Amino acid sequence: MQHEADGPGAGTLKPFVFYGSAILILAISVWAMIDPSGAESVIGVVVDKISGWFGWYYFLAATLYLLFVVFIGVSKYGTIKLGPKHYKPDYGLFAWAAMLFAAGIGIDLMFFSVAGPVSHYLAPPEGTPESLEAARQAVVWTLFHYGITGWAMYALMGMVLGYFAFRYKLPLAIRSALFPIIGRRIHGRFGDAVDLAAIIGTVFGISVSLGIGVVQLNYGLKVLFGVPEGLPAQIALIAVAVVMATVSAVSGVDKGIRRLSQLNVLLAVGLMLYILVVGEPFRLLNALVQNIGDYISGFPSMTLNTFAYDQPTEWLDAWTLFFWAWWIAWAPFVGLFLARISRGRTLREFVAATLIIPFLFTGLFLAVFGNSALFAVRDGNTAFGETALNSPEQAFYGLLELYPGATFSAGLATFVGLLLYVTSADSGALVMGNLSSDLPTPVTDAKTWLRVFWAVTTGLLTLAMLIVGGVQALTDATIIMGLPFSFVMFLIMAGLYLALRSERMREEALTTTLPGSLSGRTTQQGPLGAQNWRRRLGRAMAFPGRRAAVRFVEEVCRPSVAEVAQALREQGTEPEVLTGTEEESGIPHVGLAVPIGSRDRFVYRVWPVERPTPGFATRSVSTHDSYVRFEVQLAEGNQGYDVMGYTKEQLIADILDHYERHVEFLRLHHEATAGSALPDHRPDTPEAASQGDA
Repeated sequence: MQHEADGPGAGTLKPFVFYGSAILILAISVWAMIDPSGAESVIGVVVDKISGWFGWYYFLAATLYLLFVVFIGVSKYGTIKLGPKHYKPDYGLFAWAAMLFAAGIGIDLMFFSVAGPVSHYLAPPEGTPESLEAARQAVVWTLFHYGITGWAMYALMGMVLGYFAFRYKLPLAIRSALFPIIGRRIHGRFGDAVDLAAIIGTVFGISVSLGIGVVQLNYGLKVLFGVPEGLPAQIALIAVAVVMATVSAVSGVDKGIRRLSQLNVLLAVGLMLYILVVGEPFRLLNALVQNIGDYISGFPSMTLNTFAYDQPTEWLDAWTLFFWAWWIAWAPFVGLFLARISRGRTLREFVAATLIIPFLFTGLFLAVFGNSALFAVRDGNTAFGETALNSPEQAFYGLLELYPGATFSAGLATFVGLLLYVTSADSGALVMGNLSSDLPTPVTDAKTWLRVFWAVTTGLLTLAMLIVGGVQALTDATIIMGLPFSFVMFLIMAGLYLALRSERMREEALTTTLPGSLSGRTTQQGPLGAQNWRRRLGRAMAFPGRRAAVRFVEEVCRPSVAEVAQALREQGTEPEVLTGTEEESGIPHVGLAVPIGSRDRFVYRVWPVERPTPGFATRSVSTHDSYVRFEVQLAEGNQGYDVMGYTKEQLIADILDHYERHVEFLRLHHEATAGSALPDHRPDTPEAASQGDA
């Protein structure tokens, strides 16, 4: 992903979002540091209440997120693109799949790949510990917590952010998804509250990863260099993450960080293959196949298994409730990354790839390391099992010590973990900076000082929670902070569905009005008809330059728009003629905005787009190596076709075609939403929303 540089155009601060989230997070951090025992007590009480009152809700919510995402992928909406129809994907299939693959890598995966299965084997949620059934379920529960349910939450946020940002030019922010529900009020306090909730959840979610990374890397440094475990070493590691994130923000070395991330994927795969080869490859492969079968067959019952008749509350808090809250907290962060790399993909492609590709890797990684750990415990290494259960940060290194070359593999694991740790802090600071800024384009990043601030704030919160109660405190805090945003995600689902339904209605409106459009294009008979088809042939073979483009605007576009505007005024409306100049080429553009009723308006623009002259051009292009297209833009985006060379009558007919289509869409929409329980804010156009309140 290419990021636009900092500077005056790098966006403005959202005061309510920034100051509200910053004050709250800093206040929690300071309180936790001053009164750690009091903070631990309060967090524990709140978690108990949430677990008792909302445990069922987390299960139900996670299931509904998954069902909604799958529904979008397989339904008629699956063919809609993340971006205008003419967009091509920014990345090839292999590069895109590789980046989705990388999204499945995290230092927490190393942490839980061993600690999770061993814990579920020695202390399962139900059944007899250390039994054959417990062994079969141990890896499957870990796969469940890292499975498609969680990735569905990422997919939901990714498709929402990508759809509204790249198709409707709305801000790359959570609030944009609520536009179909609340209209332009997304720019008010309600929209601010949504983004604030997203930031708070994201900060706590990233803090969990950093906290896990701190304690695991601390132990790794102890194994390799004798660095003692404890708060001083952990403070030093947090400082490293903050400094590296600051260096990245100041010097713009995110390319280097991305290259290291790609290297990280290769090293993680190499580490996994090493364990597979030097361990018991055939036994592991047998276990992998059985894990897949058990996961598929048991998934429906596991998804809604609240253990209502004999509830293991402590296990649920530590595992399922924590993981669902953690996925929810990370959803804006990872969803933004997924959206930015998926422009031009259809919703069906996006859903299928996001649910399948990262999970295939995480499933393989968990199966290799988890089953290796289980085999060691079942073969009699009880000391290793107790360590993994009671000191999970030591579990991964404890497993590596059971194989040859432990020093090398432990060093490699520490290097991989350190890179994952630093890139999480760096990327997290970037995303939180973007969420707290009003950015001019979806690919613009927040100002440097804001990214530095969030890196420091996240580090401070991580340190505070470690002081309170280590990883357990971070786990409990995530369950609490993920709850508010889980409600927002249901509003996001409703907003996306309404927007997709409106888009399908537009297609129906096109079908309904197409006969009238075609009848208006019927070729005239006689000499004038022959002149028209010859002009049409000449337009198809021409590649006009800037001078011809300016002449087309002055001789055809302006008079056409002016005549339509005048005719509309005579009908009692108040149309607005839109004029301006394209910044890069200096070519003027023109358009028309027509209010319809009290809240809607029809927008039609003729916009200059400069393209390289193709090599097959038959006419002389010696004076210019680029040509100009005039593409039609409506409120819902670029339509992708060129009207350069139209006569005034043809352009007027095109304007009227789209106007009739828009009126027909409003009629269909009114009929479909009559009596709906949801407020109908569709008449506000996304284009109007992207410009903010007056």
